[in-house]
Amino acid sequence: MNQEITLAATLPSTPRGARAARALVVAQLAEQKVPFEDAAQVVAELAANAVTHGRVRGRDFRLVLRLTPGSTLRIEVSDTRREFGPLPACGLPDAEAESGRGLALVSALAVRWGTDHGPVPLKTVWAEIDVASPISPDRGFHDPVDQYSVKHGT
Repeated sequence: MNQEITLAATLPSTPRGARAARALVVAQLAEQKVPFEDAAQVVAELAANAVTHGRVRGRDFRLVLRLTPGSTLRIEVSDTRREFGPLPACGLPDAEAESGRGLALVSALAVRWGTDHGPVPLKTVWAEIDVASPISPDRGFHDPVDQYSVKHGT
């Protein structure tokens, strides 16, 4: 990984656009022989959130991917629904809930993640992944599903 990889794409705020974002990232990273599994999952979650919760009729979302020679992959997904404010905590929902686990997954796969606002009405959710050191038990990661099971005695 001696070169910087950059990808920027504007995609429709539809489920098809979210799937295209994931496919673009997989193709770009696979071409450069960079591990892409974690990045693909993070992009899928952030893009799905953008088209589900950040969608504004007639406005697209933007995907930016940057891989620096230092092996940090930064993923940014921007939408134009800023008025929803900060993201919720990434804790797990009730066991019966059908959704709400995406940000917990992003948190588990990323070294760090967050949001940026601006210029109005832009909201960007970003995540950074260390592609040289994929998730492993040695990094101190604990499966949030296992934590939930232990906490609630299931």
